[in-house]
Amino acid sequence: MQTFIDFLTFKHFIAADVLIVCYYIGAVIIPILLYRGRKYLIENIQFIRSLNDLFLNAFSSLDQKNRRYTKLFFILMFLAMELMWRMMFEMMIGYFQMHNYLQQMSS
Repeated sequence: MQTFIDFLTFKHFIAADVLIVCYYIGAVIIPILLYRGRKYLIENIQFIRSLNDLFLNAFSSLDQKNRRYTKLFFILMFLAMELMWRMMFEMMIGYFQMHNYLQQMSS
């Protein structure tokens, strides 16, 4: 019962637990859904269709070596974005852990 009262009076934060769930949604679920739904997005949204056509025209004009470099570049950019996503959530979770620790030290 005390835990529930602490939750209602904001003495205990649930942010770390919620942030972990949000991290996995953004890092795993959203990229999978975008990859699986790309055909639907290309067929039904004009802006995405024109971007796709532009990318395919530019990609098809490259030679084999530059196509490999382009694919490698996009894979590395995806991994860099995943790393930055992780670091952002680690900073937020660390903040809440410091807050909890400082509260424990003051009481």
